[in-house]
Amino acid sequence: MVLALVWSALLAFGCGYAREVPDDIVLRIYDWKTGFVYVEVPAKPNSRLFFGWIHSLEKIPWNEYFHVDAAYNLVLDAITFPAFGAGIPEDKGHVCYIKDGLIHMEGIEQVFPELVWLNSHTATREIVLDGADVARGSDFPHHARLRLIIEKR
Repeated sequence: MVLALVWSALLAFGCGYAREVPDDIVLRIYDWKTGFVYVEVPAKPNSRLFFGWIHSLEKIPWNEYFHVDAAYNLVLDAITFPAFGAGIPEDKGHVCYIKDGLIHMEGIEQVFPELVWLNSHTATREIVLDGADVARGSDFPHHARLRLIIEKR
């Protein structure tokens, strides 16, 4: 009986076991040069980021799959692409297989504090966070250097 009363009191005052998730964490895409913020959307640890682009030389789709770690870094989990070519690694990650016409490399675990790229209206296909569209290359200036980061608002 006493234990039930203590448990009820803890829950009433917010001292339960529920883990608090910060609501002030965002994914931002900046202009590298000016600092102008093009995109700001809510993010959180364990958010999933998809970054799809077209390889500049091979002209093939390249897909990158990240998660956000507790320190708000982007951790590259996996990549998929249809063929090998110039600049494409042959041994990234711990697992490699072919499925549905794509080469999958998984278990990469490479940490990025941010992503920086030279935007292209045609090469930057899509950026998706937790299943929701964030942006496409055509949403940003062509040939602008951009910076994607997860940070506190």
